[in-house]
Amino acid sequence: MVSVFIICAVLSVLEISLSFDNAIVNARILRDMSPKWQHRFLTWGIVIAVFGMRIVFPLAIVAIAMWTDPISALKLAIWQPNEYARVIAESHTGIAAFGGTFLLMVGMKYFFDVEKDVHWIRMIESRMPKFASVQGVEIGVAIALIIFFSYQLDADHSHTFVIAGLFGLLTFLAVEGLGEVLDATQEQMDMVHRGGLGAFIYLEVLDASFSFDGVIGAFALTTNLFVIAIGLGIGAFYVRSLTIMLVERKTLGQYRYLEHGAFYAILVLAIIMYVQTLVHIPEVITGLIGAALIGLSFMSSLRYNRLNPNWQNETEEVT
Repeated sequence: MVSVFIICAVLSVLEISLSFDNAIVNARILRDMSPKWQHRFLTWGIVIAVFGMRIVFPLAIVAIAMWTDPISALKLAIWQPNEYARVIAESHTGIAAFGGTFLLMVGMKYFFDVEKDVHWIRMIESRMPKFASVQGVEIGVAIALIIFFSYQLDADHSHTFVIAGLFGLLTFLAVEGLGEVLDATQEQMDMVHRGGLGAFIYLEVLDASFSFDGVIGAFALTTNLFVIAIGLGIGAFYVRSLTIMLVERKTLGQYRYLEHGAFYAILVLAIIMYVQTLVHIPEVITGLIGAALIGLSFMSSLRYNRLNPNWQNETEEVT
């Protein structure tokens, strides 16, 4: 029993370390949502995150991989956990390609923005908006990376990587388009509420993409489906609470480069997920890189605030 508590604690830390950048990106979207949908993100969203992504998602992978029904997959998870973990591990190529592509598009959308005028690493970021006017530049980069990494794999895994990567790309485009339609419809119905169902769906798919790494990494500690769900679920709840705190305290507005660090971390995570189809990269490395980028952006923000104490007031006057 003690070992279960220890594993749950470790899994919670794993989830938090891998998802801190997720919290910052979520806060960026959540701050434009109405209080009603912010509350639903914390309540409905946590149910989807724990039950959907930490229980149903792995079962769905096993069911698809073994061409069986979800009940049989659940029985396998309970009575043959090692075999269940093996099937999950063998599905890693497709999971990494799907999640990596979705996160890659999220990161590129932030940097390839013609309206983006605040740059942290100016040498890189100041050039990227110039390419944003080229229609479909993010899609072109994503497809190029999918093709490049697929050529590094054997025939079977290469096919899986390409198909899953394209599905990740299509999912991003579909969620983006659906979100705009749903929120436009809701805005016509109620001009008071901003950011509704469309933004909520986008956040849930984003959370799913972030959780892939944690779900796969959890099987290195335990093959018990329910222990994994509890441990990662605790971490997921903490991350969502952190997101709400960032919104309520308007943290992103106080630290100029914080979200830059988070989006750099997303791009690095996307590439790491691709690379993991070739070589194993420990989850602790992924978490440390993300934490380092966010930490550096936070320190840069503090330095900027110290050198420009009135910048927030000037920004408010402009807006």
